[in-house]
Amino acid sequence: MQDGITVWLPYPKEEIPGLPETLSYGYWDGSAVLPGDPAEVRFLVGPPVPGAEGALSRVLPRMRHLEVVQLLSSGYDYMKPLLDEVPAGATLATARGVHGDATAELAVTLLLALSRGIDRFVHRQGKQQWRPEYQSTLVSKRVMVVGYGAVGAAVAARLSAFRCELVLVAQTGRMAAAGRVHGTEDLRRLLPTVDAVVLCAPLTEQTRGMFDADALALLKNGALLVNVARGELVDTAAVVHEIDKGRLRAALDVTDPEPLPGGHPLWNLPGVLITPHVAAFTDAFPEMSKDFLRRQLHRYARGKDLHNVVLTASGSKDRERAA
Repeated sequence: MQDGITVWLPYPKEEIPGLPETLSYGYWDGSAVLPGDPAEVRFLVGPPVPGAEGALSRVLPRMRHLEVVQLLSSGYDYMKPLLDEVPAGATLATARGVHGDATAELAVTLLLALSRGIDRFVHRQGKQQWRPEYQSTLVSKRVMVVGYGAVGAAVAARLSAFRCELVLVAQTGRMAAAGRVHGTEDLRRLLPTVDAVVLCAPLTEQTRGMFDADALALLKNGALLVNVARGELVDTAAVVHEIDKGRLRAALDVTDPEPLPGGHPLWNLPGVLITPHVAAFTDAFPEMSKDFLRRQLHRYARGKDLHNVVLTASGSKDRERAA
């Protein structure tokens, strides 16, 4: 590969020791201050900040020689409106796997909190109410994990320690180390049999709205729903209706719409626990993402296939790759 190819990183170069010396690096964190001419950039790392798509929309039209857009998120749905600005032949890659442990940790935390009534006790703590009551447990419960990728596998591994009976679902059925993985064609048949659902699936045209009113109605009374994937997987009005009836309880790290606006019924609805899309961003994220970028850039510098490439731009149309 030609020396001096320009890479824009969301971290200063000195914070990522061991980067390929044949590449030239600029530091861009998504701000208006650019480290150089965008037309010279061949490898762009999207800044891991809220509203990154807005920052990217300002620079992508000027990156005529771009070869790689590397995201530091597991998903890329927010990039789809910008794909017409990516030069034909450029690849889009995600950081799938970097967020697995942290996201799984929060998913299990939220499921435990719902199961043991922590949301209710915290509410009563604010009112200084001492009200012991009988709670549920995860032991022997059937827990469905929807989306058996890096995050889903990490969730399943952690839940196995709680002696749950795991029901694994992915786009395609198969056998895995954790046991049988059902295809999505089995989803609605399985929903009435589970006590809890943890959503870890990516947002695609197939998964958008997969938990609509009909799917939610299949869950048994008292079932728990945890979403650490994307808000659009769930029909918000339908889940509000089911929770308001007292049939379901939910813990949501993602919502639709997002950010959740003030006055939305989810904020004050009993039976809902909300975290503001924080599953992946922990104190471990910077080092894990830097390690991933180091490995990815070495592959790029050597002309090897990159990890987690999900799409190749082809002008106004783009070809998605199987994840």
